[in-house]
Amino acid sequence: MKENTKVIKIKYFTDKIDKLTYIDGKSDWIDLRASEDVHLKAGEFKLIPLGVAMQLPAGYEAHVVPRSSTFKNYGIIQTNSCGIIDGSYCGEEDMWRMPVYAVRDTLIRTNDRIAQFRIFKNQPKIEFEETASLGHANRGGFGSTGIS
Repeated sequence: MKENTKVIKIKYFTDKIDKLTYIDGKSDWIDLRASEDVHLKAGEFKLIPLGVAMQLPAGYEAHVVPRSSTFKNYGIIQTNSCGIIDGSYCGEEDMWRMPVYAVRDTLIRTNDRIAQFRIFKNQPKIEFEETASLGHANRGGFGSTGIS
């Protein structure tokens, strides 16, 4: 094992999905797959089971997002935009899931790649210091940097 390599314990809930792999040199995101067939009607919400539970390294969290082709291929939107899985979500039955909303009728089949994840270090401890002024000039308001 390389010096800076982190170890993630993983539990698979089914043998019907491919094992997770890291594709060196292509991306540091790892694909996640639907672990069962999921039928959705337009306007329906479901939690898609991803068939894995993991124990993340101490001090890390996982960010789960759709793959770039997920909306085009399946017409689903992840309802929480980015799923955050903290390090304490590692119980025997803590299967990862993707909450989705369907904009059209769709079928997601077992083993379809629909999401991806990567791990990030937890935010360091912070302390808020209240002040009456930040001492900087205004930039023009939220969203003021233009459209081009």
